[in-house]
Amino acid sequence: MSTNSRLDADADADEDGDESIAELRTQLEVLTEENEQLRESYIRAKQAQYRRTALGLGLIGLLAGAAGMLVPDAREVLFALGGIGLFGAVLTYYLTPERFVSADVGRDVYTALAGNEAALVDELGLSETRLYIPTESGDDPVRLFVPQREAYSIPEDEALAHSIVVTETDTTRGVAFTPSGGPLFEAFEAARSGPAAETPAAIATQQTDAIVEQFELVDSATPDVDPEDSRLTVAIDGSVYGSLDRFDHPVASVIAVGLAAGLNTPVTLEQPTTNGDKSGSLLTYRWDRTDVDR
Repeated sequence: MSTNSRLDADADADEDGDESIAELRTQLEVLTEENEQLRESYIRAKQAQYRRTALGLGLIGLLAGAAGMLVPDAREVLFALGGIGLFGAVLTYYLTPERFVSADVGRDVYTALAGNEAALVDELGLSETRLYIPTESGDDPVRLFVPQREAYSIPEDEALAHSIVVTETDTTRGVAFTPSGGPLFEAFEAARSGPAAETPAAIATQQTDAIVEQFELVDSATPDVDPEDSRLTVAIDGSVYGSLDRFDHPVASVIAVGLAAGLNTPVTLEQPTTNGDKSGSLLTYRWDRTDVDR
């Protein structure tokens, strides 16, 4: 092949490469625009859903109020229903979220924070123990404590208030964190209508229902309590925030916080394992107190 022919071929190849890059850029721009449109459509759909709910509640309130005018014998009940419907409509309409954060965003944020905490634990050469300890002082009702040694003792609340737990005794040294499940447990408590659960079985039922129904963090959660062994095992399927074996996973954390706060005793979270059918994970919690109500 002559030099000129080779140069022409190289030029054609460069042009083809430039065209391919240009096509890829065009496709990327189109996909980005479509993704933004889908996100906006999703937000509008969710807002419309909230507003339809508000409209429905408002109509129910008006109909109940009108019926109360026509049916004197049931007027008090119907007026009460009308007031509830109208009040619910106003709340639903004005509390409609203006921004929805996808699960991917929350998962990415959690992954970064969990990676930092796990790296700190590894670099300090701490133990594999993950202990959720109820406290009576400080901002956190429950603290996540990672002891320096496997043979540990529970630090005082004052020491647990610090991130780096440095005490005079080696067995009480380590690090302490605000558990990722702490704010979730507070949200659960704020929304709870019935009495607080006090037994391991009742607490497990409340917390697993919350992560499925209230927070929608998993597809299913099945608790199994063994009071004789002071153990709770929870079978988890469909975790929104990915694998449960990462540091202080929100799903595992909120159950641990609920147990520790409800039983008022330290709770140990063991390393999560995979179900035998490979379809989910098992979370195992243990506590030491023997006088817990069953």
